[in-house]
Amino acid sequence: MLWRISSFLLCQVAGGLGGWLLARERGAIAGLVAGGLVWLLLDLARGGRFVRWLRQGAESDPPVGVGLWGEAADRVRRALRARERSAEEATDRLQAFLAAIQASPNGVVLLDPDGRIEWSNQTAAHHLGIDPQRDLMQAIGNLLREPAFSAYNAQNDYSHDVVIPGRDTAPGRPLRLSVQLHPYGQGRKLLLSRDVTGVEQAETMRRDFVANVSHEIRTPLTVLGGFIETLQNLPLSPAEQTRYLALMAQQAGRMQTLVSDLLTLSRLEGSPPPGAGEWTPVAALLAQCEQDARALSAVLGKSSHEFAFDAPQAMEVAGAGPELLSAMSNLVSNAVRYTPVGGRIQVQWRPLSEGRAEFSVRDTGPGIAPEHLPRLTERFYRVDRSRSRETGGTGLGLAIVKHVVQRHGGELRIDSAPGAGSTFSLVFPASRVRTLRRSPGAADARPATATP
Repeated sequence: MLWRISSFLLCQVAGGLGGWLLARERGAIAGLVAGGLVWLLLDLARGGRFVRWLRQGAESDPPVGVGLWGEAADRVRRALRARERSAEEATDRLQAFLAAIQASPNGVVLLDPDGRIEWSNQTAAHHLGIDPQRDLMQAIGNLLREPAFSAYNAQNDYSHDVVIPGRDTAPGRPLRLSVQLHPYGQGRKLLLSRDVTGVEQAETMRRDFVANVSHEIRTPLTVLGGFIETLQNLPLSPAEQTRYLALMAQQAGRMQTLVSDLLTLSRLEGSPPPGAGEWTPVAALLAQCEQDARALSAVLGKSSHEFAFDAPQAMEVAGAGPELLSAMSNLVSNAVRYTPVGGRIQVQWRPLSEGRAEFSVRDTGPGIAPEHLPRLTERFYRVDRSRSRETGGTGLGLAIVKHVVQRHGGELRIDSAPGAGSTFSLVFPASRVRTLRRSPGAADARPATATP
């Protein structure tokens, strides 16, 4: 403002002085008027440049640097820069927020008041089979045509979710999604999708587990109750009593085996993984498995089985010896139970690449259809229930095997086909396997390599 007044007075003084020199008093008055007009024209020109600068977006440096117009331009420029910084910060926060939603394991879809897609993350695209770019502003009802969701979307009651099949669901591998709408803003909705396949499978397994345990225990209890009632109420000969007592002992043993397997599973799930400080000779484990297999084959009346056990004498495996023996013996026992008379059972331990090792049991049994393979390690899952009970299995053996091998850092592999027999393998990591080197004439071995 001071510069504005000073420039006006300077123009007045210059005009008045020039007029005085030209025409004395009358010239001085005319000079004052002319000086004011000149100042006004210059000020209007500066204002015009300022207005044009504003119209161009105020992106370049202001054309006026001093005076009232210069101060106004400086204030506008500072306000614009502050607004740009604020917009950049808001954009960064929005991008960070969207990146967080993009990384969410749950699907997120933003819908406008007309139910059209404004934005979705990749998880939702995978769950629902939509394209985040191509399907923008498409109605969600046109893309997600599952009847359960259509009814849920139409009823306008979003206090609960609805479970629908996922895009990649298949008969052998079902995929279940929980979808829920959450209204927000003015008519907008937030659609959240969540993969609940594991939750539903766990709930199904829990129900099946309770039902199977109840059934497995109820059956021998019913038999025992019947025999006890018979012994109490009927006059039986000593031979008949002996026969009934033997059958009762068999059923009691079946229940004891079931309870023992359940306790084993509970212990495996609730205890920490075994360390790698205890080493067990592989030959000793396979020798015990062979002894158990031949004894079981004789008990089942299948003593004509052909066995082939191939165990290297100089290898050891680290971990809990009883657990490893239980897992290996379970696989061998299953092969004995399901291989017909005269069949061949081959048990082998062999080294693999990168220091790993594999324990495998191959049989010439009936084989297993592909649809049953993914569920074999579920508790009480049986391909043929009646046949399994005839062979005396509890349905928990492979579940125990899976837990044991996982606790030792390995994996269970199953290869089978109807009519082609089955091969069950336990693959152990290099940290759990070592080879012993024997010196000529030495009585004991020392480890060649040992990874604790």
